[in-house]
Amino acid sequence: MKVRWSPQARSDRLTIWDYIAADDMDAASRLDEAFSDAARRLTDFPMLGHVGLVSGTRELHPHRSYRLVYEVRDDCVWILAIIHAARQWPPE
Repeated sequence: MKVRWSPQARSDRLTIWDYIAADDMDAASRLDEAFSDAARRLTDFPMLGHVGLVSGTRELHPHRSYRLVYEVRDDCVWILAIIHAARQWPPE
């Protein structure tokens, strides 16, 4: 199955990278690799994550502080957002 990153998810990923890399480039690299690994697992196991808080979505936790919010459409997994545990989700 294909995995695609939405513009919002790509923006989230870049924002997270920039924030963490400002203090620790190695930590930013490790976290970004965890996001990539999670996305790769979804190619073979698209239902791996649990049912999401938003109807029609699923969530996978590649790190204790972050969740990938995604949906499965036809033959594609769409990663919609990367949400920090402290962030309000779903938004009100």
